[in-house]
Amino acid sequence: MSAERPTLPPVRLHTEAELARDALAAPLLARAVRLARWAGPETRVGAGGELVEEQLPAAAEHLGLTADEDGAAEASEAWRLAVDTGLVDVEDPEEAAGEDAEGTAAAGENLALITGGSPQDVLSIWLDGLEAVHADATAPVFEDFADLVGEDGSIDFESLDWDPEVEAEFLDGILGNLYLLTVGDGGADAAPVPLPALAASMIVPDDMGEPTDDVLEQVSEAMMRLDDQFRVLEPIGIVEYRPLDEALLAEEGEDATPPADDEDVTRYGMVKLTPLGLYGIRARMLEAGVDAPAIGDLADKGADALLAGIAYYPETAARSEVEQWLTRRGTDGAAAELLAVARGADQQAPLRRLHCQQALALVGAEAEPAVRAVLDDPELGGLARVWLAELGAADVPAPPESMIFWLAIDTIAAQLESEGDLEELQGLVEGLAGQHSGFFDEAWRVEHPATADVLEAMGRLHSDKKKAKEARKAAFKARSRTGG
Repeated sequence: MSAERPTLPPVRLHTEAELARDALAAPLLARAVRLARWAGPETRVGAGGELVEEQLPAAAEHLGLTADEDGAAEASEAWRLAVDTGLVDVEDPEEAAGEDAEGTAAAGENLALITGGSPQDVLSIWLDGLEAVHADATAPVFEDFADLVGEDGSIDFESLDWDPEVEAEFLDGILGNLYLLTVGDGGADAAPVPLPALAASMIVPDDMGEPTDDVLEQVSEAMMRLDDQFRVLEPIGIVEYRPLDEALLAEEGEDATPPADDEDVTRYGMVKLTPLGLYGIRARMLEAGVDAPAIGDLADKGADALLAGIAYYPETAARSEVEQWLTRRGTDGAAAELLAVARGADQQAPLRRLHCQQALALVGAEAEPAVRAVLDDPELGGLARVWLAELGAADVPAPPESMIFWLAIDTIAAQLESEGDLEELQGLVEGLAGQHSGFFDEAWRVEHPATADVLEAMGRLHSDKKKAKEARKAAFKARSRTGG
């Protein structure tokens, strides 16, 4: 099976039960659930399903919110979420009832799933809520709605200078970058990200040295936009957000200029994805067709899919995936299955063998019979001897010289394919070349598909100029021998 590099590193998610608990604890969904239970025969709604203005104070009081405009606005938001997620069903008034007629509301089918459904049911409801809140976060802010209404009652959307697709794409890009930073920095334990850095990640070109005044102004505008959007997103539970210090606006005017190096960056806003946020953003990316792997995705797959899937994973992530695979599959026969798919002459085969050897370490001593069975295999014999030696097994036969050189080429080929740490790779190259006198005089003869490429890489990486030259000469001989 051919391995493909994932677009994103694998994420370690909390269990569905833990995520469902987090979803139910999200302030906005919790309020929506309470209002859905509060709704009854006396509940009245407008044409769009919203609570009529006269009932907002009672809804706010039920939620324990302040009896003012802010409390009414928060109650209205919670009610809209209850409608959008199916916690509440709205019955529109009959057409003959007139323009001012009001509809009614009652508990929706999804309300029963909040307490009686599975964690997947709860998360499905929460994801619907996230979708609704995401739409709210990208909606335009009306300074004066009356100015948008024409004489005929129609709304002039063009005057808004608002493109819903562009707004959604910008926010999705920001959330995608935040996801990448979070997963790459340890997942949900990652440090909060400064808002200026997050805004700059979408605006400042990668090849730009010192940002221009125009670019800094764009970053400043984006920060203000994101400050509003993260305030909207936080109550659904996807982020922990420390807002932009409003005192900065008083100090600097309407826009907050990105901080200088010696300023307290936390005043400019700090944001962090929660475990629930990692789950939600990944779900949205998967829906959009983005390759966003998670630890455990391969637990019920075969050994071929496992070794292909973890080919480019970081070491700790690969180990965790193998552990879950072994837990699900069991160790009986696992070693033989892993060894069988580790063979091959394709480009990813050396990396497969490397991960196979690491996976066998997790199988433990139970793998010894299967490993001994491949001692004479030209591709797996060297790997088998190394593994048995690390296990401390007795009666490990010495490898023939040809196998030693083949394993050296295969090992470096695996590291080159994984694009690991350059210093570690250089140390490996110099170590292998130094262990064998006349290494390059013999290495070019190795019957391995990657021999020439490996020797060329050794010529680039070896710090000893004489050895580097020997490696390049050996690479030329290897290509000449194979006609490559």
